[in-house]
Formats: sequence, C-alpha cells, structure tokens
Amino acid sequence: MADADVPADIAAMSFEEALAELEQIVRRLEGGQVKLDEAILSYERGALLKRHCEGKLNEAQQRVDRIVIGADSVLTAEPAKLD
Repeated sequence: MADADVPADIAAMSFEEALAELEQIVRRLEGGQVKLDEAILSYERGALLKRHCEGKLNEAQQRVDRIVIGADSVLTAEPAKLD
C-alpha cells in the first residue's frame, strides 16, 4: 500500500499484524482506562491501521481469481465475486 499518509511502521505490517494491533487499541479504548490525550492518539493510529487493513484486503481481492474452464476446455481467469 503506497499511501503517503500511513507511517512507515504501519505500511510495513502484514494484514494480521495490523489487525492484531487494531484489536488491542479497541480493547484499550473500550476499557475506558485511557487518558484523553492517549485515547485521541490511539484512535488516530487505529484509523491508520484500519485504512491499511482495508488496503491489504482490497489488494488480496484483486489478486484472487477464479479459474473457469470454458466449453472449449480452455482455462481462463476472471475476477472473483466476493460479495
């Protein structure tokens, strides 16, 4: 993901790493034991992690193809319909 607004440490994360950190942030914020300034910073980082995860999912969806065997026995690939 080449988003200039995403810090390098987040851009270097795998989907799973980013999701795990996002889940930790959500748990901390839901716990209500975070000071306001820390909560705002955590929320901002969470938004960046969410954007990164969405980008990774979008990339994965674009790479997933469905193999189709036509009537003439020719293999073709067409975009998967994941909805």
